[in-house]
Amino acid sequence: MSARKLDIYNHVLPTAFIARMRELAPDKGDIVKRVTSIALLHDIEARIRMMERWPGYQQVLTLANPPIEAIAGPGDAPGLARLGNDELTKICKARPDKFPAWAAALPLNNVPAALEEMDRAIASGARGIQIFTNVNGRPLDDPEFFPILERATNHHRVPIWMHPARGANVADYPVEKKSKFEIWQVLGWPYETSVAMARIVFSGLLDRLPEMTIVTHHLGAMIPYFEGRVGPLWDQLGSRTSDEDYTALLKRMAKRPIEYFRMFYGDTAVGGSKAAIACGLNFFGPDRVLFASDCPFDPEGGPMFIRETIKAIEALDLADEDRRKIYYRNALRLMRMPEHEHADCR
Repeated sequence: MSARKLDIYNHVLPTAFIARMRELAPDKGDIVKRVTSIALLHDIEARIRMMERWPGYQQVLTLANPPIEAIAGPGDAPGLARLGNDELTKICKARPDKFPAWAAALPLNNVPAALEEMDRAIASGARGIQIFTNVNGRPLDDPEFFPILERATNHHRVPIWMHPARGANVADYPVEKKSKFEIWQVLGWPYETSVAMARIVFSGLLDRLPEMTIVTHHLGAMIPYFEGRVGPLWDQLGSRTSDEDYTALLKRMAKRPIEYFRMFYGDTAVGGSKAAIACGLNFFGPDRVLFASDCPFDPEGGPMFIRETIKAIEALDLADEDRRKIYYRNALRLMRMPEHEHADCR
C-alpha cells in the first residue's frame, strides 16, 4: 500500500463562506440544511482528526456545491468567490501537511471578473480552478466561456476540476415540473457530466486547446461504462440527423470521437466501487486516473468514502507504480508540484 494518498476531489464550505451564502441566498434553505448537518464540511479541526486515521492521507480542497453563480448574481458573485478562495488559502497555509493544495472557485456568471479572480487566486497559491458542467443552464462550449478555459490552459497551465451541477428543478419527464426521489443527483449528475464532456469534444475545444486538462468528477461519469456506445455510435455521427450535417463535423475531427473522450482525466470518487474504478482505469489508463473520495458526502459524514475507495484500489490487480500514480503522482504532475513538497504528513 502506498503511504501517501492525495485526495484530489473532496469538498469544504468554510463558516465565513456559509454565512455570506446565507446572506446572498436566504431562500436556499435546502442547501443550508445540508451544510450544517455535515460537520466535516466546515469543522476543519474535526476533519483533520478524521484524516489522521490514514497515515500519509492528504486533501486538495475545493468548495462544495452549489456553484458560486447559483448563489449570487454577476455583481455579488466575484466577492463571494474571492471570500471562498481566501478561506481555502487560510486552511492550506495553516496545515499544508494535510492540505497541500486547493482549486480556485470562479464567478462564472461574470467572465471578466472570473479571469481576474483566476489570476489573483493562482498568484495566491491555487493549483487549478473548479468549474461546473453548466453555468446557470448554459453549456461550457458557449463562446463566452472560452477565455476562462484558454486562460487556465495556455497562460496558467493549471488543471480544471469539473463538477456536475443539476438540481431538482430539472425534471426527469417533460410532463413533470421537478425530478423526484433525488434522481436529479444520483443519476442526473453522471448524465450531466457526460453531456458536458460530449459538448467539449464535438465543439472542437480539445482541438483548439489540446493541452487543456479537465479532471472529471466521478471517473468520467457514464463515458467509460458506455464505451461500447460512445465508440461505435459516435463513429456514425450524422446518420440519425437530417436537419444538421454532422457527417461534415465527423470528417473534420482529427481522430475518432472516443479518442477525444480519453483526453479527459477521471477521479476515483465513485463511492468505493471496485468495478467502477476498474472500468475507469480500463478506459482512461493509469496515467489519467487520480485518487479522490468525495469526502464528506457519504452516509458516515466523511470517513466512509475514503476508507472504501482505498479498499477498492488496494483490491485491484495493479503494478505498484500504477498505484502510486493513482494515489498521488498523477495529481502532483498535473499541479506541477514536486513530490517532496508537503509530503511529510503528521
